[in-house]
Amino acid sequence: MKNSLLADTGFWVALINPQDQFHAVAVRYLANCRHDLVTTWPVITETCYMLLSRRGMPAVEQFLKIGSSGDFSIFPLTSQHLARSAELMVKYADLPMDLADASMVLLAESLGHGRILSTDQRDFNTYRWKNHQPFENLLLP
Repeated sequence: MKNSLLADTGFWVALINPQDQFHAVAVRYLANCRHDLVTTWPVITETCYMLLSRRGMPAVEQFLKIGSSGDFSIFPLTSQHLARSAELMVKYADLPMDLADASMVLLAESLGHGRILSTDQRDFNTYRWKNHQPFENLLLP
């Protein structure tokens, strides 16, 4: 999992939603990607919600089939991660940071790198993992 790339909600939504402005970029990136992808349950939840509201149940089903086929792994957040999540969400309350974004920071801290696929340039240009390490957005450099 150490060499995996972090996959955020915006990447998944863009990949599944042909109407998304970043759809072609996400599809092209994934077609050439030679790394494993890893995400978190909060990101999966947020992705399902956004896909359902924008594209309906078929889009949710498509996304969940990608996950069930083993095309990405899911980082196991535990109750020990809750205090750090709260700390991050308070620190970045002005953006604001939601639990899905906090989980990406926790994932970066666990993996020891911040190589992420995200369409959320503002937030992931601001967030820091281990309090000072910047993210490297490989989808939208």
